[in-house]
Amino acid sequence: MPNQVLTVDPQNELKFKVDFSGLFEQGYTTHMRLTNPSSDTVLFKIKTTAPKKYCVRPNSGVLEPNSKVDIAITPQPVYLDPNEKHKHKFMVQSVIAPEGRTNIDQVWKEISPDQLMDYKLKCVFETPRVSNLNDSGDNAAQNEVTKKRAPATEDTKLPKVAVEQNFLSVSPKTEEDDKINTSIAANKTFTVFKHDNLENDLQKATSEVLLLREEESKLRHENLQLKEELLRLHQKVGEGRARRHSYTPDKNAQATLIPWIAIAIGMAFVGIIIGKFLM
Repeated sequence: MPNQVLTVDPQNELKFKVDFSGLFEQGYTTHMRLTNPSSDTVLFKIKTTAPKKYCVRPNSGVLEPNSKVDIAITPQPVYLDPNEKHKHKFMVQSVIAPEGRTNIDQVWKEISPDQLMDYKLKCVFETPRVSNLNDSGDNAAQNEVTKKRAPATEDTKLPKVAVEQNFLSVSPKTEEDDKINTSIAANKTFTVFKHDNLENDLQKATSEVLLLREEESKLRHENLQLKEELLRLHQKVGEGRARRHSYTPDKNAQATLIPWIAIAIGMAFVGIIIGKFLM
């Protein structure tokens, strides 16, 4: 198999965004650029191991010498199975266009596998990051401790002799230190509680979104059923009208039959009168 003549950017991986529930982020599109640095016309195709979960535009085409094209890859609004993350891959397949051939579909059907040039890229899925609230709470508490202790440390900058004299007279633990330690523990508990509430809110929002989408699909299905019933009713009404028109005689035909009926009745009367005279 020959080396890929096209230049692919990005070179190794395509990045996509998913939320905490594993749903592809809507409106997010990944782009891939193909460049033909050669002097030959090159045909290309974009293939993937999960074609139902991605929309690729354009997924095939022709690259003239020293030209380039941008490929837009948009994931569908579906959920990503965690067991399939490592199976999602894309492949750029290309071949040098034969001279004088204009039917591209026929070229792809008749091309030998040895002439195809493949280039594979793996998929990377990114989830939004949540800042660690525990760390931020600890840092805030530590900053508060350092601010309160700063004046004390400045006052203790004494000569070496004074430090040695006062070394044995270390003050015991004060109430202020106990208050500071209590505030640190309270901040840690509050930040952990806040983080748990955030995760619970995200889970509730995700479940509500799923319920709304299920209801939307049900409403669409009911709407389709109503449309089908309306079409059936229109068809039945049209058939009934056609049958009525087929069984009722035309008014013009009735008008033309009346004179002939009158003539027949008149001839019958004349026949009866003549028969009486002959008798």
